Amino acid sequence: MSHAEDTDGSRRDFLYYATAGAGVVATGAAVWPLVDQMNPSADVRALSSIQVDVGSVVEGQQITVKYLGKPVFIRLRTQEDIDLARSFDVDKLRDTDSRNPNKPGPATDENRTLDDEGKWLVMIGVCTHLGCVPIGNQSGDFGGWFCPCHGSHYDSAGRIHKGPAPENLYIPVASFVDETTIKLG
Repeated sequence: MSHAEDTDGSRRDFLYYATAGAGVVATGAAVWPLVDQMNPSADVRALSSIQVDVGSVVEGQQITVKYLGKPVFIRLRTQEDIDLARSFDVDKLRDTDSRNPNKPGPATDENRTLDDEGKWLVMIGVCTHLGCVPIGNQSGDFGGWFCPCHGSHYDSAGRIHKGPAPENLYIPVASFVDETTIKLG
């Protein structure tokens, strides 16, 4: 093998590697926008977690906030609300799952509330039948929420008792940041 043939081989190898490297960079530059567009947008990332100031909420009052495009009911319940919710036999309910990612287990009132005393109830305010928004303020036959569209009745813990809704109102991931701030998400 002569020196000229060895040089031609080195040049050829260099051209192959340079072409392959340029092809990889070009492919990456073409594919990256397609992969990046699958990430959530900035407005969705901003709403993946919100903090709600509940310092001005008085006992018996409910506020509604929008979280991930859905209404969320935040209620500071009265002792009567708590006593009523705890008076129902959980085993006789249609849906016995608490739907609470924070406190999984049966649909007891204690497992559905945010605090240990049972005063704070945080629920996604969407009827589990067809997605309507139930009316609160002790509406319906069980002292909780009532969906007038199809007649679903929920108690003061958001558990379904009567009507076509198959499940309890869902409990979102929520926690207290401090004494007056609840974090959703």
